Amino acid sequence: MSQTETLIETPEARGPQRADRRAFFATAFGAAAVGAGALALTTQPAAAQTVATELDVLNFILNVEYLQANFFSVATGGAVLAADDISGSGTAGVATGARAVSFGDAALASIAKEMAADGLAHVRFLRSSLTTSYAVAQPAIDLGSAAANAFSGLARAAAMIGNAQSFDPYASEDNFLLAAFMLKDVSVTAYGGIMGLITTSAYVEAVGGMMAVEAHHAAALRALLYRRGLSTPSLIDATEAISGARDTLDGATTDLDQGVRPTASASGDAIANVAPLNANGLAISRTPQQVLNVLYLNSGTATSGGFFTAGVNGTIKSTATS
Repeated sequence: MSQTETLIETPEARGPQRADRRAFFATAFGAAAVGAGALALTTQPAAAQTVATELDVLNFILNVEYLQANFFSVATGGAVLAADDISGSGTAGVATGARAVSFGDAALASIAKEMAADGLAHVRFLRSSLTTSYAVAQPAIDLGSAAANAFSGLARAAAMIGNAQSFDPYASEDNFLLAAFMLKDVSVTAYGGIMGLITTSAYVEAVGGMMAVEAHHAAALRALLYRRGLSTPSLIDATEAISGARDTLDGATTDLDQGVRPTASASGDAIANVAPLNANGLAISRTPQQVLNVLYLNSGTATSGGFFTAGVNGTIKSTATS
């Protein structure tokens, strides 16, 4: 089967139950915006702001969703997001370099297609909630597979490949899973990091709902990698290497990002690590700046790089905290 052949089509509209849930959150989100004067927190010019508003935070997470939605959309259906789903303020860009994966595992293909549809739903929900007046445009996104592209850069930071080598996310199902793991775990920590910045109750409920979806996705990917890693240990090793690279990039003082390597119980039985938690059973989170450190592939101060070659759109675009 060729690398460009795919067994699944472009994500379609989800079933009635999912549509009903999206409509509920959109209604709640929209009502809060109207009640607050249609996101009146933006009365101060964005360039003059020193503290991120809810609008800034929602646009920040929209950038992250643009990245994910395009990756899963192309990998499962061969097409980037449509023009109507990526317009807005800021410097518009396109997602380049991705291609469809040739799936042989029907279950994996259907799970990946679900993630693509959910990612698109998140993009559309955020854009409709922010309205066309406030939503940022999709920035330039690097999804390529050559040595100079972002996926290879992260794989190189994880010492999975050498300096002149490339990591191709679309060459095999295993590579696709590792690439999805690179992005999805980061998105969960991104949502965790913005929850404390959201104060409007309807926004909290909606963002919490999206974070839960991202966590379900990440757990599914981690479980798939763990199961495959039982017969192919190099996959488990790769998740540990990727998690180590993300920890180095985000600059956090604690090493909490984790791969899927199991631990042993007192009786010697293996305990899986599908949910990466601390000793208190809590998941980690990252500030928006730390998320950008990882996605820009730069542990220092940066406003672009990695997966976002020209940076993200919106007020939150630098890895610097002030």
